[in-house]
Amino acid sequence: MADASAMRRALELAMRGPATGVNPRVGCVILSPHGDVLAEGWHRGAGTAHAEVDALSRLAPGAAEGATAVVTLEPCNHTGRTGPCAEALIQAGVARVVYAVADPGDHSAGGADRLRAAGVEVTAGVLADEAEAVLDDWLFAARHRRPHVTVKWASTLDGRAAAADGTSQWITGPAARADVHRRRAAADAIAVGTGTVFADDPALTARTPAGEFFDAQPVPVVFGRRPVPAEAAVSRHPHAPVFLEGADLAADLHELQRRGIRSLFVEGGPTLASAFLAAGLVDEVLVYLAPALLGGPRLALGDLGVATIADAVRLELAAVERLGDDLLVIAHPRPTEGN
Repeated sequence: MADASAMRRALELAMRGPATGVNPRVGCVILSPHGDVLAEGWHRGAGTAHAEVDALSRLAPGAAEGATAVVTLEPCNHTGRTGPCAEALIQAGVARVVYAVADPGDHSAGGADRLRAAGVEVTAGVLADEAEAVLDDWLFAARHRRPHVTVKWASTLDGRAAAADGTSQWITGPAARADVHRRRAAADAIAVGTGTVFADDPALTARTPAGEFFDAQPVPVVFGRRPVPAEAAVSRHPHAPVFLEGADLAADLHELQRRGIRSLFVEGGPTLASAFLAAGLVDEVLVYLAPALLGGPRLALGDLGVATIADAVRLELAAVERLGDDLLVIAHPRPTEGN
């Protein structure tokens, strides 16, 4: 019971850390052999002390001898900007370590084994579900070596994203557009292809219905080989744009994850959306459907490499929401065999 209570407190501490960036939110509580709280700590961002070291720093030398460290994530086992937390706990004389979720990192995992090898008792999985919820986006990116990818498009009921002359503002109404901007603000990054930059010159910002910027702004990412003009609206974004060629989307996503991008909101156009879907790199699909018909060649999606109905990209319907006169369909690609 003491482990669970301390872990719940560690999760509260973890929430004080930054929600974005390369490193996870982590909290730590150090208990005396009798179960009293000796110290608390949390991670404040890349380059600062990890939660375990932060907690230990609040104790006098030798005060952690025989103590229990309760931490939301398995203590790391690598040296980066800071040293390995597993070794810091060993050197402090901690007798027992309790953690919620295993570290999935290529280089940082293995802390539990290192602790056990040094004679430290290790208990894993305490309040794991609650810790998974706190670390959800970071864990996804760490486990998959890429951000969580959402692909969004807006279309008429007949699947057109623009009229024959290329005009597309506005297919959907204000409620749907407000929902898109809210979701942009919740994402770490927003992506378009160079075709969309040249055709629409999007700002790729997240704004309120009144036109004001949300406090959180997604990092703009542009895929494609064509150089973007210096005067493009994306160049005036609050964050410096990231330019990627898009020849190897899996490698590009890994690069974004390496930069601390945990979630990517892919806005368009049809070539980029189709490329992500065809590559099997999409986790969520958002389709905003307007009750209108356009006909013509301007489809919301391009070629997916589907030659027969058996090869269709199948989706699992998660929700359908009404936004003013429009519908939002939320779906997730079904896992392919072996994944």
